[in-house]
Amino acid sequence: MVAQKGKDLLLKAHDGAGFVTVAGLRSKRLSFNAQTVDVTDAESVGRWRELLGGAGVQRAALSGAGLFKDQASDALVRGAFFAGDILAWQVVIPDFGTVSGPFQVTALEYAGSHDGELTFEIALESAGALSFAVL
Repeated sequence: MVAQKGKDLLLKAHDGAGFVTVAGLRSKRLSFNAQTVDVTDAESVGRWRELLGGAGVQRAALSGAGLFKDQASDALVRGAFFAGDILAWQVVIPDFGTVSGPFQVTALEYAGSHDGELTFEIALESAGALSFAVL
C-alpha cells in the first residue's frame, strides 16, 4: 500500500436510510485490540507464558475530531449519544477496505473559543461483531 491522504479515511453512520459521512472530521482513528488468556502453568516450556488462541475478547475503538459542517450528521451523532443507541457504523480505509458493524458513542465533546469555530471530538466502542470488505 502506498501513502494515502488522511482525509480519505471516512467515518460513516447509518441514519436509517443508508450510511452518511460524519461531516467535518479532520482527524480519525480506528484501533483493534484483543485481550489475551494466559494458560501458563508449572510445566510450560522454559516458564514462557502460553496463551490460549481465540479465547480473548476482541474490540475496536473509533475516534475523530473536527467540526460539524451539516446539521444532519450533528443531530444523528448527538441523538445516538444521548439516547445510548447502538448504530451501524462504517470506516472506509482508502485502497484497503471497509470495516462495518455496531458501535456506541461513548464520548462526545464540544469546544470553542470566542474567536474560533466550534469543534468536537467523538469516541465510539464496538458493540458486536465487525465485518471487513475489501475495496
